[in-house]
Amino acid sequence: MKTTTLAALAAAALALGGCGRTPPAPAGNASPATVQANAQFAKALPLADPAGLEDAQRGLIARPEGRITAADGRVITDFAAFGFVAGDAPPTVNPSLWRHARLNAQAGLFKVVDGVYQVRGFDIANMTLVQGRSGWIVIDPLTCQETASAALAFVRKHLGDRPVTALLYTHSHVDHFGGALGVLTPQQAREVPVIASAGFVEEATSENILVGTAMARRSFYQFGKNLDRSPTGLVDTGLGKAVGYGRIGLLAPTDLITQPTEERVLDGVRFVFHNVPGAEAPAEMTFSIPALKVYGGAENLAQTLHNLLPVRGAKVRDALRWAGYLQDALDQLGDAEVYVGQHNWPVWGHARIVDFITRQRDAYKYIHDQTVRLINAGLTPAEIAEQVRLPASLQGQFATRGYYGDVRHNVKAVYQFYLGAYDGNPAHLDPLPPVEMAKRYVALAGGADKALAAAQAAFDQGDYRWAAELLNHVVFADRGQQAARELLARTYEQLGYAAEAATWRNSYLTAAAELRNGPPTQGVDRAAALDMLAQTPIERFLEAMAAGLDGPAAEGKDLKINLVFTDTHASYVLWIENAVLHHRRAEPAPDANATLALTQGFFLRMMAGTAGAKDMLTSDELKVTGSRIDLARFFGLIDKAPGTFPIVTR
Repeated sequence: MKTTTLAALAAAALALGGCGRTPPAPAGNASPATVQANAQFAKALPLADPAGLEDAQRGLIARPEGRITAADGRVITDFAAFGFVAGDAPPTVNPSLWRHARLNAQAGLFKVVDGVYQVRGFDIANMTLVQGRSGWIVIDPLTCQETASAALAFVRKHLGDRPVTALLYTHSHVDHFGGALGVLTPQQAREVPVIASAGFVEEATSENILVGTAMARRSFYQFGKNLDRSPTGLVDTGLGKAVGYGRIGLLAPTDLITQPTEERVLDGVRFVFHNVPGAEAPAEMTFSIPALKVYGGAENLAQTLHNLLPVRGAKVRDALRWAGYLQDALDQLGDAEVYVGQHNWPVWGHARIVDFITRQRDAYKYIHDQTVRLINAGLTPAEIAEQVRLPASLQGQFATRGYYGDVRHNVKAVYQFYLGAYDGNPAHLDPLPPVEMAKRYVALAGGADKALAAAQAAFDQGDYRWAAELLNHVVFADRGQQAARELLARTYEQLGYAAEAATWRNSYLTAAAELRNGPPTQGVDRAAALDMLAQTPIERFLEAMAAGLDGPAAEGKDLKINLVFTDTHASYVLWIENAVLHHRRAEPAPDANATLALTQGFFLRMMAGTAGAKDMLTSDELKVTGSRIDLARFFGLIDKAPGTFPIVTR
C-alpha cells in the first residue's frame, strides 16, 4: 500500500460517499471523514491475518488479574484497564493500530522456549527470564520497583520460588532498569552479577537529570499518561500498553561489557554479548544464548518501526549506524530459532527471524538514504517528509509499520542529524516567536472570527492538518478564544483517531484534553526517583543547577559557595562568573561567601524537592557557615521548573 495523508484519504472517502460537506462531529466521536478514512486504511492491510495473534499468545502459562499499586494506594497497572481492546476496531482508532494494540494486550507469563520465559503487560517493557542451574537470570527489570516486584512474584508463583542469580540491563532507558530494586536488594546485588554495557550508568542517569523536566512533561503526550483507557483515549503506546509510573531505582552494574563482543557464563548459561551503542540508546547491548538457539535484540528490534527522534525529545539517533547493527545481527544469529525482544512478542523460526531483521534493517536504511538523497536535492524537512514512503515490500509488513516511530517524523530526524533543525531558508533563520507570529497571522486573516471560520470549513472537509495550523495560531494569539480551543481540540481528536502511530495518537488526544482542561497541575514526582538519584554522580546535579541559573538575574552577581559532603568527604566549589554557574571538585575556598556542609542523602532530597527551606533550617544533616543571606541569594537564582508548562496554549 502507498501511504497517503489523512486529508487525502478523507477527500477520497468524501468523493466515494457522494458528498462535499459533512456535519460536525460531536466531541469524542469520530467524524464521518475519519470513519471513512479508517475504513480505507483497513482495506490496504491483511488485518485479519491470525499469525500475529498466534505469536502474541504462544506459550501462555498464566494471565494476571487485579492491580499493581504503589505504597500510597495509587494504581500503577490495572490488568483489566485494556479489556476493551478486543474485537473489531472502533471508529475512533486506526484499524492497523487497533490490531497492534490487541497483540500488545496479551498480558501474562509466557514460555518462549525451554529455559526462557517472558512477563509481558506488567509495564511498557518485557521482563525476560532465563533459567540457570540454581535460579533466574533476569533481563531488564521494567520501569519501577512495583511492577518488577509483581512480575517476579508472578513468575515464582507459577514456576517455583527460585532466587535471582544474575541481572542484565540491555540498555540505558529507564523502562529497562528502573525496577531493579524490585528484583534484587542492594545486598543481593553485591553477591550476584549485575551486567550492562560500557557507559550505562552515565547515560542512564544523565538523560534523566539535565533536561529530565521537559522530557518528562513531553512524555505525557507520547505515552498518553493522563488519558482514559478507552476507545477515545489510550489504547497502546506502540511498544506496550502503558508505562508503570512508580518508584524508580538503579543498581550499579558490577560487570561491564566493554568490547564489541564478549562472553559470560551466568549460573551455568553461556551468553554472548554484543555492544551496540549510539543507535536506539547511547549504551545498549544485544545477546545470544547459543545452547538455547536464542537471539535477544534488546530494543534495536521491535514489532514496529522505532523512532529516530522520540516525540518526548532526546538526542537524535543515527539511522545509518542502526541499520549497520541490524546487518551485524544477521551475521551474529548463528542457528538461532527464536528472537526475543524487550518489547512486544517473539519471533520463532530461523527463516522468519532473518526476514524480520532484514526488513527492519532496510526500513532504517531506506529512510536514511532517501532523506539524504532529497537533502542533496535541496528539499526541506517538511517537503521530504511528504515524499518519502517505504517501498511496498516494507509497507506490507506489520513489523515495519509506524506504531511507535513514524516515517515522516524519522525523515525529519535524519535531516536534523546531519543539518540541524534549520532548513537553510533565511526567512526561518530568526523567525518571530510563536505568540507574536500567531497574532500577526490572525490579523492578516482579518481577525480571529475569520480565521476560525476558515478553520471550521477545513474541519468540515476533513482537512484536519490545515484546520490545526489555523486554529493553533488563533489559540496562541488569544488564549481566551474558547470557540477556537474547542474546535482545535476536536481537530486533534480526529487526527488522533486516524493516526497509526500510538505516539501520535496519544499526543493529539493529550493536546485535546489540555485544550479543554488545561495542563497538569503536577509534573513527574521526582521523589519517586530517589533510589535512582542515589546512583547519579554529583556532577550531573551541578550541571543541572548551572542549566537552571536565571542568567539575566545573575548578571553582575559575584557569589561563591562551598559544597561539602560530610559523609563522602567530597567537596566542590561553586561560583557565578559572567552570569554562568561553574563548579569544580576542590577543597573549600577560603574566600567563599558561604559553606554548605551536608550529607549526600540530604542533597539528593533537595534535588528531588522533598527537602525544603524548613528542612534546611532544622535538619541535623546540614550546617551553614558564612553568610546565610548570600547562600539564600545564590539558591534564589536557580530556577526549579515544576514540569507543568503549557504546550498547546500560551
